[in-house]
Amino acid sequence: MTRFLGALPDMTSAPLKAPINWTASITLIGLPILAAIIIPIYAYYYDFSVSAWVSLFFLLALSSMGITAGYHRLWAHRAYEASLPLKILLMIGGTFAVQNSILFWASGHRTHHRHVDDVDEDPYSIERGFWYAHMGWMIRDHSPSEPDFKNAPDLLNDKLVMFQHKYYALMVVAVHVGILGLVGWATGDLWGVVLLGGLLRLIISHQVTFFINSLCHMFGKRPYTDENSARDNFWLAIATWGEGYHNYHHIFQYDYRNGVKWWQYDPTKWLIWTCSKIGLAKNLRRIPSFNIKKAELAMKFKYAEQDLAIYGHDVNADISQMKQRIAQEYEAFTHTLNDWAKLKEQELQAKKAAMAEKIHKMDHKLKVDFQLLEHRLSHHRECLETLMRNIKKNTNVVPD
Repeated sequence: MTRFLGALPDMTSAPLKAPINWTASITLIGLPILAAIIIPIYAYYYDFSVSAWVSLFFLLALSSMGITAGYHRLWAHRAYEASLPLKILLMIGGTFAVQNSILFWASGHRTHHRHVDDVDEDPYSIERGFWYAHMGWMIRDHSPSEPDFKNAPDLLNDKLVMFQHKYYALMVVAVHVGILGLVGWATGDLWGVVLLGGLLRLIISHQVTFFINSLCHMFGKRPYTDENSARDNFWLAIATWGEGYHNYHHIFQYDYRNGVKWWQYDPTKWLIWTCSKIGLAKNLRRIPSFNIKKAELAMKFKYAEQDLAIYGHDVNADISQMKQRIAQEYEAFTHTLNDWAKLKEQELQAKKAAMAEKIHKMDHKLKVDFQLLEHRLSHHRECLETLMRNIKKNTNVVPD
C-alpha cells in the first residue's frame, strides 16, 4: 500500500537481484534501529512528558487517517467525495505518514486490486512470502523505469494531487517541521514530541500499513470470497484503523466502509460518515445489503459443501434446492429492477404527472420486494446453519 520515492516494481525481475533502494532502506530499517537506541537513552536521562505521549497518539491518528481515509478510500477507490478543506487535511496527514505521493500510492494500490495474488503483476503479492509483501518489495528497486499511471487518469487531472506529487519531498520536510515544531512549542517538550510524535509515530504508522499487505493476506476469515488471499481480522482492524476487514474490502472495494457490520471496529468509516454529516464529504458509496448477504451465503454454501465432504453425509440435494430457490428469487428481483429502470427512463423523457405517479408506486413496490428478498435470504442462511449443526451433532466422524 505504499512506495518510497521510486517506481512500482517490475515483478518479472528476481527480487534478490534487484538493486537496493537506499531511500526506502534507510527509512524502513535505519529509522527503527535509530529509535531503538535513542528513545531509551533519552527516556533514561530526561524522561518523556505526558504531552509528548499524548502527541504520539494524536499525530499517529492524523497520519493514519491521512492514509486510510485519504490515500486509500478517497483517492485510490473514490469511495466518497470530499470537500477541498477535507482533501487538504487528508493530504497533509498522508504526507506526514511518508508513504510517497497520493499518485504513486493510489496507482500502485489499484494495480494490487486488479492483480491481487498474481506473482508477476501484484506489486506486493503475498505469494512471494510474508517479508516480500510486508516490506521487501520496497527495499529493492525492481522497476527499471518510471510508471505511466495509466490506471489513474482521474488523479493526473486532480490539481491538488499533482501539486503534492510535484513537491512531495519538500512537503514532507515542511509538514514535519511545521507540525512537530508547533506541537513541541505548544507543549514545551520539543525533543519529546520529535522523538515520540515524530520518530516513533512514523515507525508505527509504517508497520501498521504494511500489516495490511502481509498479515491481512495470511491470517483471518474469508466470509465473503475465497477467490483471493485477503482475510477479515478483528485484531488487525484495531491496529489498522478499520482496514483489517480486508476480505470484505477486496470483494467490495468501492464501499467507503471496510467494517460493514455495526459492531465492527472501523474508525475510518466513522470519520467519513461524520464528515458527511457536517458538509465535508458527500456521495458515500455503499454496497447494497442484499449483495453483501448474497456473497456471505454463497461462501457459507461453499464451506458447507467442504464440511459435507469431510463428514461424509450426502445431503447435497438439500443444498442444491436452497441454491436454486435463491437464484430464482434473485432473478425475479432483477426483473423488478429492470422494470423500474425502464419506467424511470420513460418518466425522464415524458415528464408526465400520470407517469410520475406510476414511478412512485413502482418505487414503493421495489422497496417491499427488496425487504422480502432480504428476509428470504436470511431464512436460507438460518436453514443452512441449522442443517450443518445437525450434521455435526449426529455424526461420529471427526474432521481432520
